[in-house]
Amino acid sequence: MEQAVDLSIVVPALNESEALPRLLEEIAAVCESLEVAWEAIVVDDGSTDGSMELVERLAAQRPQIRGVRLRRNFGKSAALAAGFEHSRGERIVTIDGDGQDDPADIPALLAELDRGADLVGGWKRERRDPLSRRLASRVFNRVTAWATGVSMHDMNCGLKAYRGECARSLDVYGELHRYVPVLAVQQGWRVGELPVNHRPRRHGRSRFGLERYFRGAFDLLTVVFIGRYQYRPLHLFGGLGLALTAFGVCIGAYLTILKLGGAAIGQRPLLFLGVLLVVVGIQLLTFGLLAQMVVLARQDRGSGRPGDGQVERLAGFGEASAAGRARSATGTTVSG
Repeated sequence: MEQAVDLSIVVPALNESEALPRLLEEIAAVCESLEVAWEAIVVDDGSTDGSMELVERLAAQRPQIRGVRLRRNFGKSAALAAGFEHSRGERIVTIDGDGQDDPADIPALLAELDRGADLVGGWKRERRDPLSRRLASRVFNRVTAWATGVSMHDMNCGLKAYRGECARSLDVYGELHRYVPVLAVQQGWRVGELPVNHRPRRHGRSRFGLERYFRGAFDLLTVVFIGRYQYRPLHLFGGLGLALTAFGVCIGAYLTILKLGGAAIGQRPLLFLGVLLVVVGIQLLTFGLLAQMVVLARQDRGSGRPGDGQVERLAGFGEASAAGRARSATGTTVSG
């Protein structure tokens, strides 16, 4: 029988073999000072620098260290989902594998959880990043706050603390990791924020690019849609469809009056606009009804667990537990 775990540290990493040893040592020192049962789960997001082999060696030396390797580079959202799925802790902390986040901030984040928050995000008040990245982050946070109503200084900070049930309830996929606090608020969880230390990158290279923020605009639309219309898509598409149909009918009524008065309407562009609005409106209504039926069918069927099909092998979980998890994903191999 596996020992109960109070604290799980989830570390998504991509080609961070140089930074991981020191980071895991710092995590171990902090967790042992807290005197709690803990585990550190490194999720290797398809690294090519031997990160998983390093984790396997560290797991053999320290039983609290575990590893999960994804079959390829699926992205940070998939890495977080896999880490949440394989965590056992009543509380979960996420920290990036590049070493820029400071594990010394973990106790303060956990203290905020004890004060009643369900998710506490870090706020890198003094960022050790280039000016371009700082400016892009500021714009991103303001636009997100305007669109979602969730105001935070640093929405995308990798250092966060969660209650276990909160983290495991979040459906993080694609690139929605940027909006985890918004997803949590949409589910009714209490979200807080705390200033944290941010350190210069000592190893590897940053994978930051402005194109991420262009893609993030589409993810923001996804988050807003999910939050408002996930369970009632008919309200969105049906409302638009009714409005367009009503407008088209009004145009048709106006043209009918003109026709009865003897005016020629066959070549009027307004006639084609009215017909187009009615057709598009009916299509949107139909689409909304179909989407609502899909929602109902999904609720009846239930949702699957995230992350299983993307895991290649595990390290440090114990044979019985790891084998049980692996059986849920075809082709998954277990190590440790």
